[in-house]
Amino acid sequence: MTDSASRVAVVTGAGRGIGAAVTARLADDGFAVALLDLDEAGVKKGAEAIVAKGGKAVGVALDVSDAEQVEAAVGRVADELGPPVVLVNNAGITRDNLIFKMTEQDWDSVLGVHLKGSFLMTRAVQKHMTEQKYGRIVNLSSTSALGNRGQVNYSAAKAGMQGFTKTLAIELGKFNVTANAIAPGFIATDMTAATAERLGMGFEDFKAAAASQIPVQRVGTPDDIANLASFLVSEGAGFISGQVIYAAGGPKD
Repeated sequence: MTDSASRVAVVTGAGRGIGAAVTARLADDGFAVALLDLDEAGVKKGAEAIVAKGGKAVGVALDVSDAEQVEAAVGRVADELGPPVVLVNNAGITRDNLIFKMTEQDWDSVLGVHLKGSFLMTRAVQKHMTEQKYGRIVNLSSTSALGNRGQVNYSAAKAGMQGFTKTLAIELGKFNVTANAIAPGFIATDMTAATAERLGMGFEDFKAAAASQIPVQRVGTPDDIANLASFLVSEGAGFISGQVIYAAGGPKD
């Protein structure tokens, strides 16, 4: 296996936003792609669009925090498209609140999707990667890993993704599997639009305020993250592993 045309990529949280953009980019790169998300309509629509352009794709609805659903989904992908050797763990939710208002369910839900979901997906897919002696794992972290008011659960989950990534790189490197994390800054998505609404701000004003604090003077787009993911899963990124790359329009500590 030496080129993307013979490889299968799995992207979670692919129903919209960053996940949808990553999936579309990988399909353009020549991968057969599996779109996974709770949103069945979203992944089916995305898969149909890729197939209509001549690509190979399947949309699968699942809850990434459910082990049985994950195993079944990965098995279906392997049967229909071939063994997956690229995994982008993008699925995520927010349940923002200050800690004194945050419920146990708010905490458990966020860590369940981000951390448990990524663990379950990686455990299922790495079997195929190690058998093929090739793999690329990209985990979505966030600048919130550095701390962000009202996001103690999300920040903890995204910081956890960084340690998760570095450990995967150590464990799986001998199988020619790399693992890296992307930590986006402000990306204009439905999720950030919901944050603006929660704060009582118009989305355009919210984006303008964010852009004013970013060195490149604009907010990010899902395609910005898709472009970076495309590189990290490429043949040319084979000597890059265990890294956290901040895609935030400027430096982050």
